[in-house]
Amino acid sequence: PFEENIEMTRRVVEYAHERGVVVEAELGRLAGVEDAVKVNSKDATYTDPDQAVEFVERTGCDSLAIAIGTSHGAYKFKGKPELDFARLEKITNLLPGYPLVLHGASTVIPSFVEECNKYGGKLDGAQGVPEDMLLQAGKFGVCKINIDTDLRLAMTASIRKHLVENPGDFDPRQYLKPARQAIQDMVAHKMRDVLNSSNRL
Repeated sequence: PFEENIEMTRRVVEYAHERGVVVEAELGRLAGVEDAVKVNSKDATYTDPDQAVEFVERTGCDSLAIAIGTSHGAYKFKGKPELDFARLEKITNLLPGYPLVLHGASTVIPSFVEECNKYGGKLDGAQGVPEDMLLQAGKFGVCKINIDTDLRLAMTASIRKHLVENPGDFDPRQYLKPARQAIQDMVAHKMRDVLNSSNRL
């Protein structure tokens, strides 16, 4: 509930700020699974722009993760991917210059899904947030985008491929070396081509 979220977040902010720690709060509920938290799509709620302003003012949080249609996991959309950019624009206009965050924003790149499936995976129907939508979100004030599933897919596809092509390898150093490189390449791609953060502090 809104008031409970405010009270708990305010207490966290007070505790954290006394120790020089910044707080990223969240308003709205993303569908999907993250750690031990599972939210059905019917229980997901988008961030109310007017509540966002009140929430930031009353809690003193340093950034705010908003819900506009992203979700956790590899199955973000059943049909055509859609984000509520009108809602995002309204929040940005009501909180000009304030750091907004998107959680659950992996693209679930099809080539990595295909690679996983080719080497024994089962990710049929996996679909994420198209990268052009993430670029657009950045133009509307989103300054941090959480990407996890794409990193997992890059690593898993690499490991699966290596083990199929090199069935005699059993030393983790043999299959983790290309897996680490796959993650490094994915991070470089996201920074350069999606997050517009190359050569920036």
